[in-house]
Amino acid sequence: MILTLSFESNAFSVAAMPLSRLVLLAFIAAIAAAIIRFVGYEVVNGAAEAIDGDSIRIGQREIRLKGIDAPEYRQTCQGERGEVACGRDARAALVALLARGSLRCDISGRDRYGRDLGHCFAGEVDVNAAMVKDGHAVAFGDFVFEEAAARSARRGLWATRFDPPSEWRRLHPRNGAGS
Repeated sequence: MILTLSFESNAFSVAAMPLSRLVLLAFIAAIAAAIIRFVGYEVVNGAAEAIDGDSIRIGQREIRLKGIDAPEYRQTCQGERGEVACGRDARAALVALLARGSLRCDISGRDRYGRDLGHCFAGEVDVNAAMVKDGHAVAFGDFVFEEAAARSARRGLWATRFDPPSEWRRLHPRNGAGS
């Protein structure tokens, strides 16, 4: 069976499309819409404030940078000349990236604390990847090549001795006042 659809606007025209193809396209569109709703994909734009090295706030929304783990704000590392405030350094690096202008974050879920998980961009700069590539965060499921490059070049954390952020959190549990 052939269903004929005809509509024209400027240079666009669809005619004599088989019903089976139309049904298939409608089915694919419905599946895509369901996946987007299920995953919760959303785009958030705006001026961002760094909370720590891997969390930001845009308006009232707290967003955790997906695929990375930065040192906690109070975390220190051991450099060649003594203690380094690597958690504060990570936050400062994120502040510098955010200063490049308005941020766009592609939200793709929530973490176990209910924060949005986002892959964020400051203009053309991939903020998540830059934090790992510059050695201010470790890969957490993504950005393994950026981490390997930072490690090889001994950038940021990789120029120090440090506990991975997840291990540091285990050894220094929050006391209710935050970390």
